[in-house]
Amino acid sequence: MKKISATALSIALLCLPSIAVAQSGAMEVGIDEKLGDVIPLDLTVYDHEGSAIRLGDFIDRPTVLALVYYRCPDICSPLLMGVSDVIGKMSLDIGTDYKVLTVSFAHEEGPEDAHHSMMHLQRMHNGEWPGANWAFTVADSATATALTDAVGFKYARVGTDQYNHAGALTVLAADGTVARYLYGITFLPFDLKMALVEAADGRVGPTINRVLLYCFSYDPEGETYVFNLLKVTGSLVMLFALVFVAWLVISGRRAKKLQEA
Repeated sequence: MKKISATALSIALLCLPSIAVAQSGAMEVGIDEKLGDVIPLDLTVYDHEGSAIRLGDFIDRPTVLALVYYRCPDICSPLLMGVSDVIGKMSLDIGTDYKVLTVSFAHEEGPEDAHHSMMHLQRMHNGEWPGANWAFTVADSATATALTDAVGFKYARVGTDQYNHAGALTVLAADGTVARYLYGITFLPFDLKMALVEAADGRVGPTINRVLLYCFSYDPEGETYVFNLLKVTGSLVMLFALVFVAWLVISGRRAKKLQEA
């Protein structure tokens, strides 16, 4: 038993460096959640007409922040369509209870890109268009960096005009506090409504479905998330190995106590 326990402990120690690197390494693409932090409200973005909008003036009630880039060939358009769909299904009134702010983090994009995206969604939107309560905006490099850093939105440039990035919404309270993250490209009305209600009450909520996003990968051809069997299987194997190591160590200690008794 001592030999088995020693071997198991050695395996666990060999695994620790790789786990530590994964935890300590800087995230390049994804969401580094900043729940409870306040975004800089003095930042200025520009709408589809080129008019300046100070964040602190626009965010005067709970606000859904969608960070995208308008020329994105993958998840940005489906994500914005998901936003358009969910706001038409919620019992909350946009403009009264909340607003939506779309900001392009690609500094090379201009108001014409925001306008094109807005017009495309407007043609497909069911119900009355939210108008100024859903702003489509662009930002310069410094502003985009400050805003994405404030909400922990990590992205990486690929080539000359594309980016790797996550699909998520950030729900902000009226004072700019990061209250909730919703992951994916489609959203349940109940989830978004609860996030907005909690933001209105000044509450910060945990991300419930982050593990679900981990288990799925985006398929750009099918424009949907698919189950990532390899990733989930690897995680389960690692979990089983750690549990097995812990059981061997505990069993070894119990056996040693019985021998000493």
